[in-house]
Amino acid sequence: MFLERYHSIQDGNVLISARQGSRFAKEIAGDFNPIHNPDARRFCVPGDLLFALLVSHFGLFRQMTFHFRSLLGDSVPLSFREDEDGLIRVYDDRGKVYIEVEHQGESTQDQNIIEHLIRSYVAASGKNFPHTLKPLMEDQGVMFNPDRPMIMYQSMNLSLETLDAPEPELELGHAELVPDGKRGNVTLDYRLMSRGEEKGQVSKKLVVSGLRDYDAQAMDEVVEHFYRLKEKAWD
Repeated sequence: MFLERYHSIQDGNVLISARQGSRFAKEIAGDFNPIHNPDARRFCVPGDLLFALLVSHFGLFRQMTFHFRSLLGDSVPLSFREDEDGLIRVYDDRGKVYIEVEHQGESTQDQNIIEHLIRSYVAASGKNFPHTLKPLMEDQGVMFNPDRPMIMYQSMNLSLETLDAPEPELELGHAELVPDGKRGNVTLDYRLMSRGEEKGQVSKKLVVSGLRDYDAQAMDEVVEHFYRLKEKAWD
């Protein structure tokens, strides 16, 4: 499975090092958020990697809702399990929950189908910034702290009409940012397309923290830094 190089197993637990999490963000998602840099003071494992590992382990269901409960740091021992209430959760060794998943309907363990869906979903996530979020912030006249940009997952809902959707691609249909004090609530709605036909829907909710008035020059510098990091990663 293509996820092997982005995590390890130790004493029956899943571990994701800062280097593995950063590599996944850059190589699979095209995500160069500084919070995913291995040497970041507040390093955070990409939520997309937890999503990918969870679906790879438990299978892909036609209806899934992911609730991201906590930010995950470097090399935390994790256990993935389905509890008696039917929810799938990811715990650390102290019982802290990082992600919680509701699921129902038909499922598949076909790793080929799962990998294609993961890659499609993560590729869309990699376009969150600057492609999608910058215009939303500009339109609302707000932005994150340019010295410490924080964009966090809150939840994601996946609804599939069929599990057999070859060559899946996510097309953004609706994007909205609603400022609420120092935070911005973002909703991104996608159509899951397969060879020109809609086969499902994906809806994501994000939180942008530390909102302040929009500063075009500061935002331009953030975007330029993003692309410099991207170019450096592929040199």
